[in-house]
Amino acid sequence: MLDVPVLHGSSVRLEPLAMGHAADLARAAEEDRSSYGFTVVPRADEIEEYLAAQFARRNEGLTPFAQIRVRDGVAVGCTAFWDPRTWPGRQDLRAIEIGWTWLAGSAQGTGINLEAKLLLFTYAFETLRVARVDLKTDARNERSRRAIEGLGAHFEGVLRSWSPSWAPGEAEMLRDSAMFSVVVAEWPAVKSALRARLTTVSAG
Repeated sequence: MLDVPVLHGSSVRLEPLAMGHAADLARAAEEDRSSYGFTVVPRADEIEEYLAAQFARRNEGLTPFAQIRVRDGVAVGCTAFWDPRTWPGRQDLRAIEIGWTWLAGSAQGTGINLEAKLLLFTYAFETLRVARVDLKTDARNERSRRAIEGLGAHFEGVLRSWSPSWAPGEAEMLRDSAMFSVVVAEWPAVKSALRARLTTVSAG
């Protein structure tokens, strides 16, 4: 697991995920669940098991965060750095993925996701000094694909039977994954565009 500090934005704060976030996340997960068809989001009575599983994945390279809504200090979802890859023969990173993301229904469309991604991209490119950030989603998840494209990420194609499926009724099955990325040469333009979108959301 990476040793990432708390990342501060104006509408969202990303804190290292902890059991102390459980009560907030249990409430957040039980809001409108209509957008969770392809995403790992626990039910309220599963939250402690979910958190324990996320903590266990730290040994596999997961760095999980709680997404804290700044205006009321409530945890409204999760996100993570995942799959860090180093340069051959070196310890420094060359690439990392942003994933394991979900938000309460009331936090969707508020700019929190945009700002959280801006915080994670900024840390990845400007502190970790990676050359590439990956994002992926179930190829059938059109809503998620549009959201990722809206971040300025480049669609690279679909990898067939690439990832475990989280869709209901598909336990132990593989899904096709739509793959996206931002590379370091694109980062200045992506950063400017995300900041401009956040300004528009805040003004609205």
